Amino acid sequence: MSGFDISMLETIIAERAHSGDEQSWTARLVAAGMPKAAQKLGEEGVEAVIAAVSGDRDALVSESADLIYHWLVVLHIAGVRLDEVVGELERRTGRSGVAEKAARGTSAGSER
Repeated sequence: MSGFDISMLETIIAERAHSGDEQSWTARLVAAGMPKAAQKLGEEGVEAVIAAVSGDRDALVSESADLIYHWLVVLHIAGVRLDEVVGELERRTGRSGVAEKAARGTSAGSER
């Protein structure tokens, strides 16, 4: 496996976001704004769910990559850094998912 990780993708997205390169999907998506980026994130989420439910492993890998990419674009547009999300995940690891959901007032019936 290469040394590539999700934080590298975050950096690439930040570099391409305002590059003005008409051949860059990232630049086009950022220029289209949050509504379009969020729409694409939702579409990729649905496609990942369909792949998972249908048991199509290869499609799940591919759609998961699309989902993570579009999620990072949405974070970029919103001005949220990946390390902020990781920090929130780290904060949550100290207690059970049920306790964490109860603290947020979220139904414990929707498991992580």
